[in-house]
Amino acid sequence: MTIAVHLSTSLLDEARRDEASLRDFIRALPGVDKVGLEARAATLGTRSIKTDAKRRLIDTAISMLDLTTLEGADTPRKVTQLCAKALTPDPLDLSVPRVAAICVYGDRVADARAALGDSGIKVAAVATAFPSGRASLAVKLQDTADAVAAGADEIDMVIDRGAFLSGRYGQVFDEIVAVKAACGPAHLKVILETGELQTYDNIKRASWIAMLAGADFIKTSTGKVPSAATPANVLLMLEACRDWYRVTGEKIGMKPAGGIRTSKDAMKMLVLVHETTGDEWLTPDLFRIGASTLLNDLLMQRHKLRDGNYSGPRYVTSD
Repeated sequence: MTIAVHLSTSLLDEARRDEASLRDFIRALPGVDKVGLEARAATLGTRSIKTDAKRRLIDTAISMLDLTTLEGADTPRKVTQLCAKALTPDPLDLSVPRVAAICVYGDRVADARAALGDSGIKVAAVATAFPSGRASLAVKLQDTADAVAAGADEIDMVIDRGAFLSGRYGQVFDEIVAVKAACGPAHLKVILETGELQTYDNIKRASWIAMLAGADFIKTSTGKVPSAATPANVLLMLEACRDWYRVTGEKIGMKPAGGIRTSKDAMKMLVLVHETTGDEWLTPDLFRIGASTLLNDLLMQRHKLRDGNYSGPRYVTSD
C-alpha cells in the first residue's frame, strides 16, 4: 500500500488553500520506515547488469546528464569549453549521445546559450541565492528573472531550509510558487538540500511541498553539502514522484545531484528509476543526473565495453 491510496486531488487542492491546511496535510503524511527504505535501496543497488544492458544504460545516463560547473572561478572560456564537451562528449566516437543540459550560475547563462546555439541542449541556471538560499524573496525573484532573460531554459532553485526546519511550510510553499511564476516558460527544479533536512520524514515532506507548489522537478542537493544523492534519498524522492502521479496523473521529474561520480553510481540511479517510477521516467524529460566529473567515467567505461580495455588518461578531456 502506498500513500496514494489515502490521497485525492481534492485533498491536494485543500492543502494549497492556506498555511493551516498545508501544515495539516504535511503533518498527516505517513512516516518513513528508515530501515525498510535503506534496505530496499541497498538491495536495488546490488542488481547485476549484463554487458549489453550496461552499454545501453551508459548512453542513457549520458543523455540525462546536467553537465555542471558551479565554481566562483567560472569564466566564459571555461563554460564555452564545457559546452563543447556537451556537444561532442567523445570527438573520436560521434555515436556518443549529447548530454541533456549545461548547468551554470546565472551570470554565465549567456555564454552557455551562445555556445550551444540551437543544439537542443538545455541551459540550466542555479538561482535564488544558490547554494544557501539566504536572501530576500525580491532578490531571489530578480535572480530568477535575470537568468531567464539571459536564455535559461531551466531554473534550479533552492528552498529556504531555515524556514522549513522552523516549520514555516507556508513560506517555503509561497516562495516556490513565486519563483515558478518568475520562471515564465522555463522549467523549475526545486532543490531540497537533503543533507541539511536531517530526517527522511523531512525529505518526504519537502518533496510534497515542492510538488504542491508547482515544481517540474524535485532535486536532491546543490552538491555543496555531504549526504546528498544517497540511494535511500533518491529512492524516497522517486516514491514521492510515483505517488504524485498515481493521484494526479501528472509526471514530476527527479534530479539526483551531489556525489555521483562513477558509472556504478549512475547505474544504481537508473535501477532505482526502473524499479520505482518505471521506464517512463528513463528520459531526460523526467530524470536528470547533476554531475561535473561523471561524464569522464561514463566515457571510460563505454570505451572499455567497446574495445575490451580501458583508455589512457588522456582519452577524455579534464573538467
